[in-house]
Amino acid sequence: MLIPNVTWLDLCLAGIGADLVIKQIWPQIKPWLTFAEWGKKYGPISHVEVLVKSAVDMLDKKGAVYSDRPVLPMAGELVGWKPSLALLPYGDRCRQQRKNIHQIMGNRATLEVHHPIEEIETRRFLKRVFSNPEQLQAHVRHTAGAIILRISHGYEVQENNDPFIDLADCAVDQFSRATAPGAFMVDIMPFLANVPGWFPGAGFKCLAREWSKTREDMAAIPYKFVKDQMAAGIALTSFTSNLLEGHTLSAEEDVMVKWSAATLYAAGSDTIVSTIYSFFLAMTLFPDVQKKAQAEIDAVVGPDRLPSFADRDSLPYTEALVKEVFHWSVVGPTAVPHCVTEDDIHDGYHIPKGSLVIPNIRFMLNDPQTYANPSQFNPERFLDNNGKDPELEPRTICFGLHLADASVWISTAMSLAVFDISKVVEKGVEITPEVDHTSGTISHSRPFKCSIKPRSTKTIALVQQDANY
Repeated sequence: MLIPNVTWLDLCLAGIGADLVIKQIWPQIKPWLTFAEWGKKYGPISHVEVLVKSAVDMLDKKGAVYSDRPVLPMAGELVGWKPSLALLPYGDRCRQQRKNIHQIMGNRATLEVHHPIEEIETRRFLKRVFSNPEQLQAHVRHTAGAIILRISHGYEVQENNDPFIDLADCAVDQFSRATAPGAFMVDIMPFLANVPGWFPGAGFKCLAREWSKTREDMAAIPYKFVKDQMAAGIALTSFTSNLLEGHTLSAEEDVMVKWSAATLYAAGSDTIVSTIYSFFLAMTLFPDVQKKAQAEIDAVVGPDRLPSFADRDSLPYTEALVKEVFHWSVVGPTAVPHCVTEDDIHDGYHIPKGSLVIPNIRFMLNDPQTYANPSQFNPERFLDNNGKDPELEPRTICFGLHLADASVWISTAMSLAVFDISKVVEKGVEITPEVDHTSGTISHSRPFKCSIKPRSTKTIALVQQDANY
């Protein structure tokens, strides 16, 4: 979705009031739905027929032109998320952070070294779910945090109430709320950032101070942990320790490493959480898909062990299932806005320098020109069927999913190997969960109930094996 570079003064001169601006220019509730309607109503640059190709061409092939970020007064300036890759203006710092993170999550090959960590933590996840299935969402969060913190900072989480996991959850939730379109008037009228905190309507400044403290702790405390561990000679190898090892960093380089690690830590954990939780929702709602994937796993892996990454290429339906979960439940439905660095002509359209570009990811993944029956949960869309090519996989649209992809795949394969996931029955009535997602830059399936039971006594034994095996 493209929005012209309009100033508040322009809007005032046009007689558009603040309430209308927030509702029409920056929809607050599920903005991807409003953006889709705008695309149909206002022009083909955002129309469903050209949206996917335009977005890929703009953000990938013309990355130097479309990779800048707009100034977000609340999230970037007041709360202080500007040093994170999500809001960092395009330039040397942005390129260096991308280079740092690409070393660890650029493709599947760079992630293979972390497969043992993901397998061990997923085994522990199975044990927690078996012992207390009612706390599924908490177990998903704990496991995602354990995986990403071990990779990013070499930190081994506590079994319960880990402070680093809690800190990441809080910071990422605040980031999502701070960057949500239209959530704060200061993003529409930037001059409000200069009014005193006591001024009527300036309560956002107190909130920004509180969120800024959380944001700084999220970046600084795990980073200090790595430095302290390295100084004591007991640090585990991690993304952060590799960037620090053998280097004397300038103050600017130190900030760069800290925020590269924080970006990996924050973004990776929440993406994994959202997608794995949505997987359990999908299996609750679509038992036939679950049974088909389980049959494949049983045939290939057998009953005497759990699936591993070594089985991945031999489990095409399970692979397609993971792709369909990413397609069906989009973590970042509108992504973080981009800004155009120079005038551009794209498909015959003049796009002025400074224009705001909002990729409507959820709409792209529901494009009927790209996906047959896009709202249907159908893993087979990603398989070769009777000579028909697979449909466009979500990673083509949702950039940077490699780390989440690995964690979601191993969680999917292991969970299906040992658990039957179904609807809860209460007082003789089967409860069908509602498919609904939270608003914000990062979207989650809302809490739901499901039944999670071991498939057999043999699978119980597999779950109860030593998780360090």
